[in-house]
Amino acid sequence: MDHEEAAASLAELGNSHRLAVFRFLVKAGHRGAAVGEIQQALGIPASTLSHHLSRMAKVGLIRQEKHSRTIICIPEYQHLESLIGFLKEECCVGVSGGLDSK
Repeated sequence: MDHEEAAASLAELGNSHRLAVFRFLVKAGHRGAAVGEIQQALGIPASTLSHHLSRMAKVGLIRQEKHSRTIICIPEYQHLESLIGFLKEECCVGVSGGLDSK
């Protein structure tokens, strides 16, 4: 992951609604969750939720799959792992008390 990709992902997660949605999806696991399920659990209006999901999908945090009339949102764990790896590699190296010191 490069700086631009990391910045875009972190910018999307910097919104409290998108962060709540992403955390909900991560907890849902690899099966993901239907848009209606997310809306019901978090109380976000449908049009607002659609906007947030679209932005998260655009940067690769989630993917959306259509199953019949239902849209399932699935967290992209590989993207999350890459983002965490980027932060660990770039932000904590050589810092006293950082992740690389034991």
